[in-house]
Amino acid sequence: MYNLGAQKYQSLDVETGIMDADPHRLIQLLFEGALARIARAKGHIERGEIEQRNNTINSAISIIGGLKDSLNLDAGELALNLERLYDYMENRLFEANIRNDLAGLDEVARLLAEIKSGWDGIREEALQQKPSGE
Repeated sequence: MYNLGAQKYQSLDVETGIMDADPHRLIQLLFEGALARIARAKGHIERGEIEQRNNTINSAISIIGGLKDSLNLDAGELALNLERLYDYMENRLFEANIRNDLAGLDEVARLLAEIKSGWDGIREEALQQKPSGE
């Protein structure tokens, strides 16, 4: 019973965070969501929970698809490289799902964390450059 209440509270907290988020923060939330699902998928693999593993990895793949869809491919080479990297991560997660491959999940988590770190740095830089009256 407590767990159900905690889940509902957490869901409400996430929904509120999404409604209040600027576009940059929304991308951060996507990174965080994908990383959380990959971590959960590892636990499902370790416990032999096949259906939960499948659902969680598929959710992570969908989030990475959302990150890929958010790219402005007209922005140049960096966006194209990210698109290819997201494609690789989606394929790697698909393979990890089929093979119960913890190393594949770890690889994608490392790649996502690295991209997220750069994205987080952009936000910090933008906030530092913002005039104090805004």
